[in-house]
Amino acid sequence: WIIRYLHANGASMFFICLFIHVGRGLYYGSYTFLETWNIGIILLFTVMATAFMGYVLPWGQMSFWGATV
Repeated sequence: WIIRYLHANGASMFFICLFIHVGRGLYYGSYTFLETWNIGIILLFTVMATAFMGYVLPWGQMSFWGATV
């Protein structure tokens, strides 16, 4: 059970860090570098899709992490 809780909290912290990183880019105007920004957005969507596929879809219902976040 400890691994499950560490994994759930680690995944949540990872996404919080991602959102902070995007927010920092918005604050400092990094979106003006279109190629770099678009690659980052593609990576963000890929990470979100991977999390969705790994946590929500396998059992046809939301898992612990998907239900709590």
